[in-house]
Amino acid sequence: MSGSDERAAFPSPVTADDLDLAVQLAVAALRTAPPAAWDGRAGSLEWDCWETAEHLGDDLFAYAAQLGPRTPPLDGDVPFVWQSRRPGGPENVIHADRAAGPAGLLQVLEASGALLVAMVRTTPPHVRAHHVFGVSDAEGFAAMGIVETLVHAHDLAQGLGVAWNPPADLCSRVLARLFPDAPDSTDPWPTLLWATGRAELPGRPRQAAWRWDGRPREERPPHAGAAATARLAPPAS
Repeated sequence: MSGSDERAAFPSPVTADDLDLAVQLAVAALRTAPPAAWDGRAGSLEWDCWETAEHLGDDLFAYAAQLGPRTPPLDGDVPFVWQSRRPGGPENVIHADRAAGPAGLLQVLEASGALLVAMVRTTPPHVRAHHVFGVSDAEGFAAMGIVETLVHAHDLAQGLGVAWNPPADLCSRVLARLFPDAPDSTDPWPTLLWATGRAELPGRPRQAAWRWDGRPREERPPHAGAAATARLAPPAS
């Protein structure tokens, strides 16, 4: 059975282990980059590779924090102050100490990922929290964290000149969870890149705008489309 067939027939849940694997694979790949490459642009984004890795760590931290309160907010984000360090740069809570170099930056990324893994493991299934994509559960936040990790690792791999090809089964599970209307007859990784505006598929041009649906599976109508514009940085046009 191909990855696309598996996605259509067996939409298995996204787990904390899936998220942990995504983060560890990404960090391992990024560790192979030459130190001087981190100042270069990250793929089609307007940010450099250092900023993009900070943004990814910030996403993972923010998702963990959103699940953190005893009663998570349902109508807005936990009110941290997100700030950009330059005009046009990403607005983050999380910033890595430049003096620590790329190794320190990747420690920050790994630590942020570990926080979200821990929150997904310990948050009861009935708990809901706000996200602009729709109120979601721990599985949804895990899937969002994986998508952030996989596609921003793709952006970084393009800028850093390293190889990046995540597992098809991992891509299949997050496609089933967050992109229920994505085509299921194509390979999962190219499909995820298409779904996040980063690639074309046969007969399907690259998307200028894209969405996902973070609502729990049982709380969205059958064949529901995606609910909100993604927080992920859109690729440059």
